[in-house]
Amino acid sequence: MIVDAHQHFWDPATADYPWLTDDVAPLRRRFGPEDLEPELRAHDVTGTVVVQARHSLDETRELLALAAATPFVLGVVGWVDLTRDVRPQLVELEGPLVGVRHQVHDEPDPAWLLREDVQRGIAAVGAAGLAFDLLVRTRELPAALATAKRHPDVRFVLDHVAKCPRNPAERVDWAAGVRALAELPNVTCKLSGLFTEGDPTGTAERARAWFGAGRCMFGSDWPVCLLACEYGDTLAVAGDGADVLGRTAVRTYELRV
Repeated sequence: MIVDAHQHFWDPATADYPWLTDDVAPLRRRFGPEDLEPELRAHDVTGTVVVQARHSLDETRELLALAAATPFVLGVVGWVDLTRDVRPQLVELEGPLVGVRHQVHDEPDPAWLLREDVQRGIAAVGAAGLAFDLLVRTRELPAALATAKRHPDVRFVLDHVAKCPRNPAERVDWAAGVRALAELPNVTCKLSGLFTEGDPTGTAERARAWFGAGRCMFGSDWPVCLLACEYGDTLAVAGDGADVLGRTAVRTYELRV
């Protein structure tokens, strides 16, 4: 069983994605299930987890509806406003919501995660039985570490191994931060987004050494990965083993397979 724990769908013609700039022009088109399904079939991927790409409850609703109509989508990591009461927002969402994510590395404040209202929101996400995806870079790793320590009962997922810096001189702080997160049993790591960052093979190897295969999971980051590689390359760099290829994702997101 192979589970792609990190992929996206979007349509810039119907919604605004501020990060879809000229630098990523090839991604400024619709990507839907019909585009991904041939890749999954070609690589024997059982199912996927689709992840939010903008701060919008409307997008979360759309992804949940898409998941309900798409057999290979096993779960949705959506978005809710963590600065407001999270519980009523979750009540109105119907479908296979398995986690919540906020694009933390786009916040001006590197300690945004430590705001009192955000901390209450994360606690509510955990109380609802959902995982919380950490989309952070080196700058935000200290706040991510403090957050994971404060909420030992919340399942945290580190996206893209915190995006290894391209500049080797900046990797010392990145490695120290990721390694510290790996020491916490409530944190798992996605081997995703590696080709669009620094050192794909090296980053995957280090993540597997720090977290262990039992707390690493494969994610393609499709279609973002297409900027740098083919779908099959993302699967190859993640490595083999039942945990990395599927079991960790199933356990962490409590997927029904």
